[in-house]
Order: sequence, then C-alpha cells, then structure tokens
Amino acid sequence: MNIDFRNSIRVAVAGLALTALSASVLAQSKPWHDIGRDATPAEVKAWDIDVRPDFKGLPAGAGSVQLGEEVWMAKCSSCHGDFGESNEVFTPIIGGTTKKDIETGRVAALVEGAPSTAPQKTTMMKVATVSTLWDYINRAMPWNAPKSLKADEVYGVVAYLLSLAEVVPGDFVLSDKNIAEVQKRMPNRNGMVFYEPMWKVNGKGDVQNVACMKDCPTEMKIRSSLPDFARDAHGNILEQNRVIGPVRGADTTKPAPKGPVGSAPAPKAVVVAAAAGGAADVKAKLASNACTACHGVTNKIVGPGFNEIAAKHKGKTDLVSYLAGKIKSGGSGVYGAVPMPPQPQVSDADAKAIAEWIAGGAK
Repeated sequence: MNIDFRNSIRVAVAGLALTALSASVLAQSKPWHDIGRDATPAEVKAWDIDVRPDFKGLPAGAGSVQLGEEVWMAKCSSCHGDFGESNEVFTPIIGGTTKKDIETGRVAALVEGAPSTAPQKTTMMKVATVSTLWDYINRAMPWNAPKSLKADEVYGVVAYLLSLAEVVPGDFVLSDKNIAEVQKRMPNRNGMVFYEPMWKVNGKGDVQNVACMKDCPTEMKIRSSLPDFARDAHGNILEQNRVIGPVRGADTTKPAPKGPVGSAPAPKAVVVAAAAGGAADVKAKLASNACTACHGVTNKIVGPGFNEIAAKHKGKTDLVSYLAGKIKSGGSGVYGAVPMPPQPQVSDADAKAIAEWIAGGAK
C-alpha cells in the first residue's frame, strides 16, 4: 500500500475521532444541561390533582350534606351567600333549574329560543359535570386559601350545593363510590356540545378555522352599556385591577370613547412611583395580599375604601392594633351585611404596615 495513502487514512480517521469528540463535548456543554432536575414522583403527584369527567383522578373519600353545610358557613358563605344565592360579591351558584331539568338533563331555560324566568345564568344551570364542581372547589377554593380543604370536606361542600339544587336529598353522603350515579341527575348533563368538525378534519384538527369561519357578522351590536351618569359611580374601573392577569377596565373618569368597537386605545396601567417604605410599598403589600380585590383606595368595591376606613376610625385609641387585628381575623357588621373573611395569609408585619398606612389617612 502506498505510504501517502496510509497517511491519508490516518488523517481521516483522526479527523473523524476529533469530530466525534467535539460533538460529545458540545452535547455535554449545553447551557441548560445542569439547570434544574427531574421532578420527583411526590412532586408530580402533588400537582396532578385534576379530576376528569370520567372521575379519573378523584381521590377516595366521602362527605355528607351536613358536613358540607358546616364548611360552607365557615369558609364559603361570606362570598356566595348561605344558600349559594350570592350576596354582593359573586353571582349565584344555585337557582334556575327544575325537577324537569333533572329528568331530561337539559336546562330548559338555556335552550335556544326558550323563555327564561331566571334573572341570570347560575353555575348549576350551566355546569354539565359534577366533576367540574369537585375539581374547581378542590383546587381553587376558598379563594384566600386554595387547596386547603380536605377531600372529605370537598365532597361535603359539593353534596351541600347539590342538595340546594334538589339533585340529592338533604341526608345524602357523596363519595367516590356514588358520584357517577349523581352525575346522571345533573340538570344540564346533556348541555355540553362537542362540535367535532372544529377538532377533527380527516384526522387532523381544524387549524384553519374552516368549520367555524362562515357567515360571520361584520358589525357588532352592543346590547347593553353603562349610562353616562353611572360611569364613575363606583370609582375608576381602570384602577381596580386584578392581582393576576392583564390590566383590564376602562378609564371611567373620562367620557366613553366614540366610534366603532375596538377603536379606543388600550388602557394603560396605573404606575405608582417606587418609594421604599412609602405609599408604593404599602400598595405592593395590598396587591400581594389581594386586599385590592375588595377594597379601593378612595372608593368602595365590595368593602369600603381605605380612606373611608381611615375617616371612620380617626382618633380611635390603639387604632393600628385594632386595624391589624381586623385585617388578620376579619369581621362583619361594621360596614354592612357582607362580612370580611379572615386573612391568615397576611403576615403580622404586612398587617401592621397596612394598618399604619390606613391610620395615617390612606394617602
């Protein structure tokens, strides 16, 4: 064999080896290679709590209507009313369903063209699966302490709601063993519509929206609007932002925008200048503890505005201690019928800082 040819082979082999080695080094030196770790089975289990309509994921347990009523009165009624009829906070959960609806599985008031005597659509009118109630209550309620209810308490609360809607009797005990039978009595169990062409077109999803993008309206009709005299009656909606999610709401201190829907500029977030230990710091505490979900600074939302609280208790002895205690323990009867639930998630330091700010005039 020619020496030059052998040398060429050696060079080629060496080059291949270096290439393989370089690829191996690159594979091992990816910037994200050492970031994080695999979730443990226990961590996955803690997050995997959803309950499907076929009840897969439902934990074992049972709860009576009586147990549910006790939990409801202690942790739910302050926002939803004693009987799910709502109060000044949220829309009704119970109402609008009939015994006939339970028989047919379709709420007649929701059928297109049917006259409705219900002033608004309640949760029990719309929900099709009892698993939806169980899953939502389990993962999100009560709103100030989500995931704090035990499985038996969730069963009890769902049983209590179902008894109010006359789906189950007052002495019923709901469990993972009989919940599938209860599903057969849900008033709107046949109300869920699955329009297959939107999801399956010859084995593929309709990503082009061919099925639904037909005969679309070109003009929008506004069926209801806020009259000018009431536009700013409850304070500036733009400043009443949710703690989580995008800023929403119109600037109600200004006249309603003219022109077609969608032509008005998007509202801008209210930005508070940072000032350590000042109003901005306190407002951050108010937002992080969800205080602004029910209280405005200068206006009532569900509860009174903070400046109203400051004015009402001005000159009160030990006002800071009084307000901090109210923030932590809640109360009722001072500003009307709607009680303020306890706020155990607020730290003592935050409660004191907020109380001092309110006592100083909520500036």
